[in-house]
Amino acid sequence: MLKFDRFTLENGLTVLFHKEITTPMAVVNTLYDVGARDESEDKTGFAHLFEHLMFGGSINIPEFDTPLQRAGGENNAFTSNDITNYYDVLPVQNIETALWLESDRMLSLAFTDKSLEVQRSVVIEEFKQRYLNQPYGDVWLELRPLAYKEHPYRWATIGKEISHIEDATMEDVKSFFAKHYVPSNAILCIAGNLELDEVRRLVEKWYASIPSGAKPKRNLPVEPIQKEFREKTIERKVPADAFYYAFKMVDRRHDDYFTVDALSDALGRDKSSRLYVTLKKEQNLVSNISAYVTGSIDAGLLVISGKLNEGVSFEKFDSALWKEIEKIQSTVLSEDERSRIMNKVLTAKEFQDQGILNRAMQLCNYELLGDAEMVNQESEIYHRITSEDIQRVAQSTLQKTNCSLLKVKASNNAE
Repeated sequence: MLKFDRFTLENGLTVLFHKEITTPMAVVNTLYDVGARDESEDKTGFAHLFEHLMFGGSINIPEFDTPLQRAGGENNAFTSNDITNYYDVLPVQNIETALWLESDRMLSLAFTDKSLEVQRSVVIEEFKQRYLNQPYGDVWLELRPLAYKEHPYRWATIGKEISHIEDATMEDVKSFFAKHYVPSNAILCIAGNLELDEVRRLVEKWYASIPSGAKPKRNLPVEPIQKEFREKTIERKVPADAFYYAFKMVDRRHDDYFTVDALSDALGRDKSSRLYVTLKKEQNLVSNISAYVTGSIDAGLLVISGKLNEGVSFEKFDSALWKEIEKIQSTVLSEDERSRIMNKVLTAKEFQDQGILNRAMQLCNYELLGDAEMVNQESEIYHRITSEDIQRVAQSTLQKTNCSLLKVKASNNAE
């Protein structure tokens, strides 16, 4: 049982506190309810650009990293299609340094031309290195618009194209910050060997004077139900032919979310999973194969991906894969297989929950979904999943008309 306290400041900032006495370190985790799905179609990549801009100096502090390092801390951040998350880990006695830094950049960034140009260059270089100049790097740039036609999940967090970042103006950047980086749109979690009264006092001291702003109203287009199989082939200079079968699945708050997650584990979690055993070990069609869910807040994807062995055609593999899918749809998992999958899921969760940073992130994530208390219900939900439940979601999710297939064909001549 993960225990925590919750309180809200008058400016709308939600604060979670998790007392942890077994470590000398503390965590300050700040989740902003903004991701790539909140961008305009003609100005994508802004949420990710802000992940970088937030380290470029705030209104009263010219540099973020040095004061934190002097306090014995470290920090990082990540952006997804749904959220942007910043975290600091430092000795508990120095926690006020992190609160000083985080509250100042929530108040306002410095918004200097130099910072914008520096971070713009960093993001453009990242776009080129990670997405354009790396084998299989542009897969999600191709797969998302194939799978999604209306919802803004159709572009990746890096953005649709470099020009959107190149053309970003200071006015664009200030507007995005003013709309999304406000206390009422953030969840702060503090974890460490502290007392609740002290946490309240420190949070009030550093955050209470920040203007609340209005929490943005989200009105995103609903993705239509997919009714036809979609397929696209691209040629790239890659070591081997690769495949990405993306099936639409339920959203993160749906009752069946965890069941679809368990289905993906049955298909391709590890070397004992169905697809690995049958298509790699027995039939030797692939060098690797896996299945996973994107975990998106809105309707997400269950993805089956991997690489073909040399000489194996896409057609031969495709036929074998759909046979395996038909098996999991037509027959109920044995109790032994179901139990094995659940034990691995729960063991992984227990291992993950040992880290204080992971706990702070989980609390923020579940608070965003509706209630941080849900973090304590996850294991029980998995325990209740039956073999019949997994078969049912396999039948509804793994439909060919619900699938978008991206094939990456290796070509020495591809540019």
